[in-house]
Amino acid sequence: MKIPIITLSCLFIISLSACSPSIKRSAYETENLKIEKIGKQTYVHTSYLKTEDWGNVPCNGMIVVDHGEAIVFDTPINNEVSKELINWIKQELKAEIKAIVPTHFHEDCLGGLAAFHKAGIPSYSTNLTIELAKDKGETLPQNGFNEQMILAVGKETVECIFLGAGHSYDNIVAYFPKDQSLFGGCLIKSVGAGKGNLADAHVEAWPASVEKVKSAYPNAKVVVPGHGKHSDRQLLEYTIQLFKQ
Repeated sequence: MKIPIITLSCLFIISLSACSPSIKRSAYETENLKIEKIGKQTYVHTSYLKTEDWGNVPCNGMIVVDHGEAIVFDTPINNEVSKELINWIKQELKAEIKAIVPTHFHEDCLGGLAAFHKAGIPSYSTNLTIELAKDKGETLPQNGFNEQMILAVGKETVECIFLGAGHSYDNIVAYFPKDQSLFGGCLIKSVGAGKGNLADAHVEAWPASVEKVKSAYPNAKVVVPGHGKHSDRQLLEYTIQLFKQ
């Protein structure tokens, strides 16, 4: 999907170039954090949120890397685990984290944001996410955009866009063209999953929003949901059908 440069009020292009050694093919797992490589330059990080209704819930985020730079989508669930992730990226990938992007305002997206800020890593989200997080008393992303943003990572780019409400009114998705990796966050469900937490959802809009994601990124090969196992484009169709019921 080509996003034109319109105005800085709705689109950021941020240059973050550098050079470093090649990426190691690594995997990592502790009691609190799991990291899995899902593409040549794409990783999924998973941490675990303790809930009363659903028990210990695995929460996914995505990491994209190029030429010694990384961008992280969604923080782990708290500052301690976020620090663990930051250290792993620095030590194992030999990469500088240029941005953290919470994809909506819930705890499983920005619960560890303060750790990124303490490490000097800038954060970006929609202006709506900032407003909703403010109402919850959460640590706030530092930089806001309206609906679209492009960030440079090394010599590549990653696209962030709001295509409609679903799990929340502010949920965005992110696409890394180099690996054809799509981070759907909590807008996208893993195969077999139920509807989950609907407290802040717009259920009626959900199928149409995912249809827009499906149309916007026809070349996406790997799709990462907010919870559960990543897969291919079948996750988009599964989510559409789940919320049409």
